[in-house]
Amino acid sequence: MEAATTSAPRPAGRTPERRLPPSPPLPRVAQTAIWSRQARRLLYACQDRYGDMFALRIAYEGTWVMLADPAAIKQVFTGDPKVFHAGEGNQILEPVLGKSSVLVLDEKPHMSQRKLLLPPFHGTRMQGYEQTMSEIAEREIETWPTGTPYQLRPRMQAMTLEIILQTVFGVREGERMGALRAALREFLDLTTNPQILLPLLLLGPSRVRKFPPFRRRVDRVDELIYREIAERRAAADVEQRDDVLSMLIAARHEDGSPMRDEEMRDELLTLLVAGHETTATSLSWAIERLSRNPDKLERLRAEVLEGHEEYLTATIQETLRLRPVISIVIRKLTEAVEIGGYQLPAGISVAPCVYLVHRNPEVYPEPQRFLPERFLETRPALTPGSPSAAACAAASAPPSPSSRWPSCSRSWSSATRSARPTPSPNGSFAARSPRPRATTPRSFSAANCACARCECARRRLA
Repeated sequence: MEAATTSAPRPAGRTPERRLPPSPPLPRVAQTAIWSRQARRLLYACQDRYGDMFALRIAYEGTWVMLADPAAIKQVFTGDPKVFHAGEGNQILEPVLGKSSVLVLDEKPHMSQRKLLLPPFHGTRMQGYEQTMSEIAEREIETWPTGTPYQLRPRMQAMTLEIILQTVFGVREGERMGALRAALREFLDLTTNPQILLPLLLLGPSRVRKFPPFRRRVDRVDELIYREIAERRAAADVEQRDDVLSMLIAARHEDGSPMRDEEMRDELLTLLVAGHETTATSLSWAIERLSRNPDKLERLRAEVLEGHEEYLTATIQETLRLRPVISIVIRKLTEAVEIGGYQLPAGISVAPCVYLVHRNPEVYPEPQRFLPERFLETRPALTPGSPSAAACAAASAPPSPSSRWPSCSRSWSSATRSARPTPSPNGSFAARSPRPRATTPRSFSAANCACARCECARRRLA
């Protein structure tokens, strides 16, 4: 295994500085407030002033050392996961996901939970889910109006939630599905609704558990999930079912013991949070980008209808590059590490900055342009989504956007062949809108769900 303290290349003879990189001269509360409301502006300002390595002080998070240099980022993602702890970096998610979530664990406990999640996401299983996803996508797209502005993101959220309910929870119809859908939608607001998320961030992970609005949402979801687990355990056909919950019931630890109800609850919510908002947001941005670039839309439509997926994959990668669903990935150091000429102490969090490196012109020429072709002509040194939740969590996340896109693309292409949608100022879409507007819809953040500390991710970047 590669030594964790192997540093990125630096000038010969240079002694690493035993201090943190520069930070804005603002108190922690001010930096936290700016980060929560204007993260992109803060990142650009710090990069312009301090370069590709700087520090931010965030409430309840200690100090983040932000990394925008590709060599430093590679060092983090290919380093020893015993030194670069991702689970500790995701502790803010523990009150939501639970102590057994694969996203908040490290080392042996993380690998143990990850192995339990592998079978549902084997290639053949994923192919089985594709039919379900296609049917749900086609039904949803059939309801989209033409000639009338409509908000796209809520529709994508509804579609991805329906897919997760059926493929992950195995719930398909009846009152139970309606109740679970409503409870999960309220639960997801904890990680996506700024009006709810900001108070939770200000309270911190230790106190938020006692916050009544938070407790009500979590308790309601727990009640319904534990009921589903109990009924599924007693079901006569559990071994014949192919949903994730049924397969988790059949899963066994290395000592032969089954998963506890609490473990299953935590992993089910992890799959929900990791796979719902991230996918809905990515799909929404993809259509927004294609609507503003009709030549790309026409090429995508033609190739999908011909059964080709190379440009489809490139479109997804370029969307994730230009509109990443997370802006940073956190790793907490368990021992001192030299990165970028700084000797960083144990306990500091290093944060590869997805947003800034995706706009590095040395890695991606003309970084502000939407150019799926860049992923056809050559493979960039850094690929969006690698490493990310998808790298580790091919074993620990619901089906990826790429598996849903062929159906979405075909259906949406058919619906818009005679009336191409164009964006309206509020992020809605309208067929035959008088003219495209130049304003970009407001960006929505997703939960920090990246989990690239597994061997598969390290090999991809080595």
